[in-house]
Amino acid sequence: MGMAAYGNELSTAQAIVSTVVDALPPDAPKVLEVRVRIGVLTGIVPEALVRAYDLAARETPLADSALHVERAPVVIHCPQCDADRLLAGTADLCCPVCGTRSDDVRDGKDMEILSLVLDD
Repeated sequence: MGMAAYGNELSTAQAIVSTVVDALPPDAPKVLEVRVRIGVLTGIVPEALVRAYDLAARETPLADSALHVERAPVVIHCPQCDADRLLAGTADLCCPVCGTRSDDVRDGKDMEILSLVLDD
C-alpha cells in the first residue's frame, strides 16, 4: 500500500517532526530516537506512522532517528461502578465489569511525544 493511503499517518508524522525540531535548541546533539504514545482510538497504524516518520524526518535534524510508538489502550470511566476500566477492544465502550455504556473516555484517544534519546 502506498503512502497516499496513509495520509493521516503522514500528517501526524509531519506534526511530530515539526514539534520536535521546533523544541530543539540550536546546539542540540543528534536525536537518535523519538518516543511517542498513540491512543488506539486515533486510528493511526503504528507501522505506517513509522514509515511516514522516516519520510517526514528526511533533511531535518531528525534524519536517521528512529520513531518508537507505544500504544495507549482505551480506558473509560464507568458511572455505575465509579471506576476507570481498561477495555480489551474498541468495538463498544461498555464497562467490562457491569456492562454499562460510557462515553467518558479517559485514555486511548490522544497522542503525545514522550521523550527523545540524544547522542552523547
